[in-house]
Amino acid sequence: MANLKEIRGRITSISSTMQITRAMKMVSAAKLKKAQDAIVMLRPYSEKLQELIQNVNSSSDPDQISVYAQKREVRRVLFIAVTSNRGLAGAFNSSIVKELNAQFQHNSQYEIEVLPVGKKAFDAVRRNRTVYSNASSVYDNLNFDAVSNVAEGVMTSFREGKFDEVYLIYNKFINAATQEVTTEQLLPISMPETTEPQVETDYIFEPNRTEILDNLIPKSIKTQVFKAILDSVASEHGARMTAMHKATDNAQALKNDLVIFYNKARQAAITNEILEIVSGAEALKNS
Repeated sequence: MANLKEIRGRITSISSTMQITRAMKMVSAAKLKKAQDAIVMLRPYSEKLQELIQNVNSSSDPDQISVYAQKREVRRVLFIAVTSNRGLAGAFNSSIVKELNAQFQHNSQYEIEVLPVGKKAFDAVRRNRTVYSNASSVYDNLNFDAVSNVAEGVMTSFREGKFDEVYLIYNKFINAATQEVTTEQLLPISMPETTEPQVETDYIFEPNRTEILDNLIPKSIKTQVFKAILDSVASEHGARMTAMHKATDNAQALKNDLVIFYNKARQAAITNEILEIVSGAEALKNS
């Protein structure tokens, strides 16, 4: 049985850990508000831009379809896995790695490369998978320009035929306690699949349809990647806040149990000392 000094040391250690987890929870809660506002503001713009491009592209001449919408025989696939650079966020990073491994098995007939965005994804794939590029540095100064450089490299590789399909794997932010692992196709851009006749939209193009699509589609792809990373950032702070909240509660419960155990052990030690004193006194009296 541990002595009283060891128990006091464990209680002190747990109290220090609680201070750290409580501070990390507060920091994540403060960062979550800013990250949540960013993704909430970007989502409508991104979704409307994709809808506009799909409508315009679907009504175009099939011979003039954008290179980013052309489907070809799938041989090489790129997965962009978005995680964080740090841990202590519950299952936030491991869920992405798990989904990535599931995609490896599902697409085992293809040549697969990975573009990790985040050190946790890079550490998970660098030893046994082909890494296209490590984009973990985008978190050093996260902005649209930094993400655009990453997306531009992927788009160039797709145009040159190095990849036939490109997918994004990231945590979609639902709320502070819920993140949804999402896998969505980035390239070729998806077109609406329906057998119903579509409503003709009378667009007026200036200067012309081709030039507009050549400018809008790359911007939409970059925005989609940026949205995925912002979703992941907000999810990371939500997951870390929840994980640290649970860690603090668990530490408090463990501390309470140790305090009770310490008090019982201390009371037993005092009782034994009293019994020894009484026994000694009785022995002296009888002698």
